[in-house]
Amino acid sequence: MNLNSFLLIALCTALLAVLFFITKLRRVRGQLSIIEEALEDIKSGNPNRRVLARKSDMTKRICYAINEIAVKNQSQLIQQKQSEQAYKRLMTSLSHDVKTPLASLFGYLDAVENGLVAGKEKEAYIHIAVEKACHLKHFVEALFEWVKLDAKEQVFHFELCDFNELTRNIVAEWVPTLERNHFEYDFDIPEDEYFFRIDPHSYTRILNNLFQNVLMHSGGNKLTLKLLENEQQVEIIISDNGKGISSSDIPHIFERMYQCDSSRSARGNGLGLSITTELVNAHNGKIKADSNPGMGATFTILFPKAL
Repeated sequence: MNLNSFLLIALCTALLAVLFFITKLRRVRGQLSIIEEALEDIKSGNPNRRVLARKSDMTKRICYAINEIAVKNQSQLIQQKQSEQAYKRLMTSLSHDVKTPLASLFGYLDAVENGLVAGKEKEAYIHIAVEKACHLKHFVEALFEWVKLDAKEQVFHFELCDFNELTRNIVAEWVPTLERNHFEYDFDIPEDEYFFRIDPHSYTRILNNLFQNVLMHSGGNKLTLKLLENEQQVEIIISDNGKGISSSDIPHIFERMYQCDSSRSARGNGLGLSITTELVNAHNGKIKADSNPGMGATFTILFPKAL
């Protein structure tokens, strides 16, 4: 090969290299223009904008990163809107759950104060007023508890204790109430010791909320509790023989301020199961509900032994 041929080949190679880099540069400039437009679009409030990129593009990592940020922002925006809607529902529910019994309480006390009732009727009015005041007190306490849990301000005190003995002590407190309300009950709790790290106050609140839910809303006359334990976890199963929960309500019953249809929402404020869920989550546990209308409901809690 002579010198002229070598120089010609070298020149052609250089030209091809220049053309390649020019093409790449144009591609990069085009991608940068697309990226700039996408960023402006996202900045203006379009959470659905994405940047398309090929595997061979030099800007693919930047495009993927922008898309990841856009997806995250879209998710946060959706959560924010859901939170705003939830708080609007919360305020609406609060307005009803506070104003209605408060107005009724004022009416009964006003009748007593102005001498509109006397004797046994007066005593009955005072008794009703006390009941409504207690309802308001319990509602406010539950609301403050839920707010602390939702804000992650609740302080938990986990300690190693005999889980079976703790459960027996809690359910024993419920026996007089269940009998007074003509409820049958069956508690299947192992006799063996089972040491477990838990916040006793929170666990008591969990069982109390679930028992209260059965008593107030199930429409049944029997409550059962069963404990199943192994090396990894403990399972608590609470069932009733009441009216059950409709399939449309099951996905929502643990949401804050949610109340089911009239068959299970004659009383209550929609906070009990929401608080229960937050307390279970604080123990890294899980809670679920199963039901067939007319065949009762079952709540199952799983607590991992290792916190």
